Amino acid sequence: MSQPVCHTSQTGLSRLLRPREIAVFGGEPAAEVVRRCRALGFSGEIWPVHPHRTQLGGEPCFRSVTDLPRPPDASFIAVPAVSTVELVEALALRGAGGVVCYASGFAEVGGPGVLLQHRLVAASAHMALLGPNCYGMLNYLDRVALWPDQHGGRPRDRGGALLAQSGNIGLNLTMQTRGLPLAMLITVGNQAGSGLDFWVDALLDDDRITAIGLHLESLPDPVAFSRVALRALRQGVPLVALKAGRSSLGARITLSHTSSLAGPDAVYEAFFRRHGIAQVHDLPTFLETLKIVHVHGGLTGCRVVSASCSGGEASLVADLAQDLGVELPELPAAVQHRLYRTLGDRVHLTNPLDYHTYIWGDSEAQRACFSAILDCDFDAHLLVLDFPRQDLCNDSSWRVTLDAFVQASSGRAQAAMVVSSLPEGLPESVARNLMSSGIVPLQGLGDGLAAIAAASVIGLVRHQVPHPVPIESFPRIAESSERVLDEVSSKQVLAACGIPAPSGIVVGPEAVIEGAQRLGFPLVLKAMRQDLVHKTEAGAVAVDLRDVVQLQAAMSRMAGLTDRFLVERMVTGGVAELILGLQRDPQFGVTLTVGAGGILVDVLRDAVTVLLPTTPLDVRQALSTLRVWPVLQGWRGRPQADTSALVDLILRVAQWGLDRGDRLLELDINPVLVMPRGQGVVALDAWIRLADRGQDT
Repeated sequence: MSQPVCHTSQTGLSRLLRPREIAVFGGEPAAEVVRRCRALGFSGEIWPVHPHRTQLGGEPCFRSVTDLPRPPDASFIAVPAVSTVELVEALALRGAGGVVCYASGFAEVGGPGVLLQHRLVAASAHMALLGPNCYGMLNYLDRVALWPDQHGGRPRDRGGALLAQSGNIGLNLTMQTRGLPLAMLITVGNQAGSGLDFWVDALLDDDRITAIGLHLESLPDPVAFSRVALRALRQGVPLVALKAGRSSLGARITLSHTSSLAGPDAVYEAFFRRHGIAQVHDLPTFLETLKIVHVHGGLTGCRVVSASCSGGEASLVADLAQDLGVELPELPAAVQHRLYRTLGDRVHLTNPLDYHTYIWGDSEAQRACFSAILDCDFDAHLLVLDFPRQDLCNDSSWRVTLDAFVQASSGRAQAAMVVSSLPEGLPESVARNLMSSGIVPLQGLGDGLAAIAAASVIGLVRHQVPHPVPIESFPRIAESSERVLDEVSSKQVLAACGIPAPSGIVVGPEAVIEGAQRLGFPLVLKAMRQDLVHKTEAGAVAVDLRDVVQLQAAMSRMAGLTDRFLVERMVTGGVAELILGLQRDPQFGVTLTVGAGGILVDVLRDAVTVLLPTTPLDVRQALSTLRVWPVLQGWRGRPQADTSALVDLILRVAQWGLDRGDRLLELDINPVLVMPRGQGVVALDAWIRLADRGQDT
């Protein structure tokens, strides 16, 4: 059953997020909302509604919706599911702005709950609807707490916003002590009529929001979210995503190699990469990345310089940077010269820099050292510094170092960051002060460096020319019979759009030798049968056959498999074998995957997925992320591959998939032999699966 559309007005949304009057319905959760709003400093009117109580949370109660003095801007409803629908309908008729539906028992339980959620959306009419099955919303900018529990935030003027599908994770994130200025938290629950794209769009209308963090399990409407994500990119409001639930989205078991490579994670990674969304995989890195983008709006790369007073810390930085893909370039000559004047010949001037403890406590020397480091003008400039325990130790000399770094950073545009090797190495008070100085406090070396790598995606895509384009919607394919094209038919289809394949003929056993003699050796022999997708595993292919004796032996080995054979010219001299495929994702439609191919494709698992439509720039960037990319570039004196022909081939396949988006299920080309530069590419094997509608391919 499809999800109904909630036609929420912008006025209703604004009233829900920034209310002047709040109505609450229910027992103790509603009373807690009253208390939390007052504790946060909400100065508007709060109207508890209860049929029997005289007061709730210290405020006098009204008996019903009709007794309220005016239509409330925002309502928090904490009553059973059926009663929630009735109250939402009454509020909509009264002209209320929006509602938070706390109750569970809707679509998340299936069955009757799905129907009840449809009724809820219909009842909400023009109102903004948050939930159901959600914890609510915290707006620290306007001191609104539609929230039935404790939380760890405080009022502020600007900061990052969080959108979470889990109420408890949202609650936990408010308790962070890492210096992240949290401006708003919205827990979306079932998203019953308003998906994440709706709420991101609303947050982008508030110029007090500096960045948006997304904790999500799925994107019900990727096309709508694509448009909103590109708005955020243009507007300079970074998005950071932590996707939970890496298991399959229910996709059917597929036959092709590329479909096994392009699982749900790969498709989401492609979506985030395309839209300049920083993707992270754990909560600590999520918070650290949000701190970076709150201050700097995204980095344009991940070239880092690091300074510490310990060789051990410098070694850790080097090791972790290598693991995370963070670059540590050589210090520029001018910077080395300045450092030498400050540090002398006792310090090895390298990156990461161990500036040694003999300047510890020397404010002037440290400031000169840090100023030189900041003049590297890399993407991030790190000072590694762990404070001692505040309950047992004196941190005065550590503050000398910190003050020297703050002074050296003052007035500079460079991205300055202080990173502790352990998360607890930076007290919250220090982190907050650094934030107010425009310096990012990163807590934990691994998490901090991972956050730098994640934040670099935002700046790189934001400055990309041409700019990314939204993804397109694909028609859903209903259950139907399927049509599998064998290798020969698949190659004929591909040849029609300019994709070359080796010369070959299909013959019976009696004509194999004659066909081979017409083509000329060396040859490839393949058993032809529609269900023989993985020929190598089935013993259905023999390569580099150089004479009739070898040919007859190969044919004898395959005799039990088929009575039809494909005899092809053997193509040699390739630089690399790749795999190229199209597959159908249940949410994103037809997607494209390219990677290292051949018989080791499932072992190497070196692949990247690209969303459609795509561009030459997208394809080249995707190829450059593969481990096989250096081979294509001419590894250790080998010939450079014809990457121009490869990109052209990939774009042709992508367009072919777009043109057949209403019936394509899978396409596999493995391997694609990439020849030396100027010699093109060849599709050595191919396989296509279509929904059978009696149409031409």
